[in-house]
Amino acid sequence: MGERLPIRIPIGGDELDAWWYAPEGVDGPAPCVVLAHGFGGIKEMRLAAYAERFAAEGLGALVFDYRSFGESSGRPRNLLEIKRLVADYHAAVSAARSRPEVDSRRVAVWGSSMSGGTVVLVAAEDPSIAAVVSQAPLADGRAALVHMVKRSATHVLGLGVAGVRDALGARLGREPYTVKAVGRRGEQGAVLATADAYEGMLRLLPADVPYDNEVSARVILSLPFFRAVVAAPRLTCPLLVQVMDHDDLTPPGPAAALAAAAPHGKLLAYPGGHWDPYVGEGFDQLVPDQIAFLKRTLGAPAVR
Repeated sequence: MGERLPIRIPIGGDELDAWWYAPEGVDGPAPCVVLAHGFGGIKEMRLAAYAERFAAEGLGALVFDYRSFGESSGRPRNLLEIKRLVADYHAAVSAARSRPEVDSRRVAVWGSSMSGGTVVLVAAEDPSIAAVVSQAPLADGRAALVHMVKRSATHVLGLGVAGVRDALGARLGREPYTVKAVGRRGEQGAVLATADAYEGMLRLLPADVPYDNEVSARVILSLPFFRAVVAAPRLTCPLLVQVMDHDDLTPPGPAAALAAAAPHGKLLAYPGGHWDPYVGEGFDQLVPDQIAFLKRTLGAPAVR
């Protein structure tokens, strides 16, 4: 296992908390992958497992937490806004490119769930990004909201009321009004509340890692405007989209549309639900395909 180096990445007056994994057995500057988690997630939720696999294959990996989450700075805490997620990815990509171990022309972005859509937005703004990996992505917030309403209109209405309360409070200078990021099936006041959501989240979180399971409720109001599928035609780099055939949180239909909308999109489907790619057999199936895609698109590193 390669060495993990804690680093801090400045952005405005804040800092992103990050881990750097140097590429193993590589002569000269190597390709690099920049990773962050999905909706309200933190890097301790199994992102190290991906980074270690990438580093072992000669790919540098930089894993970071968004502002206001995990060990990153940023006030108010738990503030989840699309524009901040995108800006934080850009800052992390810039930090990766500045490292002497990295070939700045061969930097890819990796995302899963909500960040699977975020990385498409990032690459659409930065044509020098060399590749995108989008795992079980939130590809179309509008379609996701419709899916949530079909499951429980009452649940979505409650979240919408919370979102309005938070947005109005922000105008008055108040701290965010928060809701649970992940809850049990049908739990009111929790955004991700499918049958497997809470147990799936617990599978990723080490018992000794504190986790504040909250996000600012106003993110619900921005969900219809989170549309990676609209940005996909602007991608100039290859895109790998991986979908799970029984994903009830980010259904495969919009994700397939995302791959089809990209000029160089590739779609791969796997058995399982939304949380399966992070652990066990799902992880063992998806990660080799990610590595093969990254080596093919970034160029295989010269390994000693």
